[in-house]
Amino acid sequence: MVLPLSYNLKSLAVRWKSAVLAIFGIGLVVAVFVGVSAMASGFRLALRATGSSENAIVLQEGSQSELSSSLTKEAGDRVADDPRIARGADGKPVVSPELVTIVALPRRSDGELSNVTVRGVTPAAFNVRSGVQIVRGNNVRPGLFEVIVGKRVNERIRGIDVGKHVRMMKQEFDVVGVMDAGGSSFESEIWGDFDAMGSAFNRAGSESSLTVRMVDPATLPVFDQELRSNPQFQMQAKPERQYYEDQAGPLTSFLRGLASFVLVVMGIGAVFGAMNTMNAIVAARSREVGTLRALGFSRPTILLGFVFEGVLLALMGGIMGCVLSLAVDGVQATTTANMGEIAFAFRVTPIDLGYGLLFAATMGVVGSLLPALRAARLPITAALREA
Repeated sequence: MVLPLSYNLKSLAVRWKSAVLAIFGIGLVVAVFVGVSAMASGFRLALRATGSSENAIVLQEGSQSELSSSLTKEAGDRVADDPRIARGADGKPVVSPELVTIVALPRRSDGELSNVTVRGVTPAAFNVRSGVQIVRGNNVRPGLFEVIVGKRVNERIRGIDVGKHVRMMKQEFDVVGVMDAGGSSFESEIWGDFDAMGSAFNRAGSESSLTVRMVDPATLPVFDQELRSNPQFQMQAKPERQYYEDQAGPLTSFLRGLASFVLVVMGIGAVFGAMNTMNAIVAARSREVGTLRALGFSRPTILLGFVFEGVLLALMGGIMGCVLSLAVDGVQATTTANMGEIAFAFRVTPIDLGYGLLFAATMGVVGSLLPALRAARLPITAALREA
């Protein structure tokens, strides 16, 4: 015979105080785990949004980031002439040569210096990255010492509002606009004219990278192989999205590791808490167990019934934890990566919630198994004699 579901539900309702404590403990563990995972997901998604599936980024061979890459103008022109590069309506290749560096600017909150990515671009940058738009002020004019700032960096860095001046590398730049980049890491950057930046940063005649629009992204592996095999220029090409996800890799791995550590440490405590709760339930229901055995319920049935109660408790805690974790969804944060300080938002994804519920169910099984075995092994006569 199978224990009726109503029996397990009524048993939890009768002992609601101990059940609430177990639910609360498991819920807190799941909430912390999902919260840390949401931080990693938010950072990864912000960098993923930075790239386009149609674009590739060309760097100096062996460089892991734009900061360590340097290309000559001749090399950039060679890439732009390749027939696999898309052409715009004007017949020109859709190629954005860019200069990238890091400057230290004071934060609004405490005045402490923060690393900010500065990017020198041409008008082609807005063709390659259609998601970047000016939302306040206007764009930089070619050849002038003007900059536009991402809305996130504008919120956290002092002295870069529209109409003000910012000093970088001993050169004054006029802040003329604020840009929105759809939540990507470009919102944490400052952009200026390519030639003006090259002059101010002593980088005239060189490029950090080329962002190119491919006619067919499927041809990128062959394109990359040909660039690498050319000893004259020593370049490499990566899918733009892959490049920015690689930049997120070390920090994302650290955050995932932190979430796993939290999972193990707090999970052990939650499992022991659930085990104590289930042991107390078994001790209080010895006579009930004996009665069930006398009515013909088998030991495996008793075992499954108590495990079901433990899993049900844990899942209720898991649901509570997932609901609590939604409070951090969208919370703004900043972190330092290879590209300087980047602003991003916590993102609670369905995958994070699914892992949270899976872990809760696992805690329920582990925490209830031993007490359930104890209940199933109680002799009928001994169980009926216990008060």
